Amino acid sequence: MSLSSHLTELKKKHEHLSTEVELAQRSPGTDGLQIAEMKKQKLKLKEEIERLSSEAEVA
Repeated sequence: MSLSSHLTELKKKHEHLSTEVELAQRSPGTDGLQIAEMKKQKLKLKEEIERLSSEAEVA
């Protein structure tokens, strides 16, 4: 898998998680711990995207 396609996939996953978090926050019955876990996953994806993007710029 090329770096650009890997970045594209990570961005898609990040966007999907963003949508999931928004929906969960609007739903009154959603567990706060579940939302926090999704936010952690989202942050990890964002950090990985930024890391790979900066590596691609250097290369």
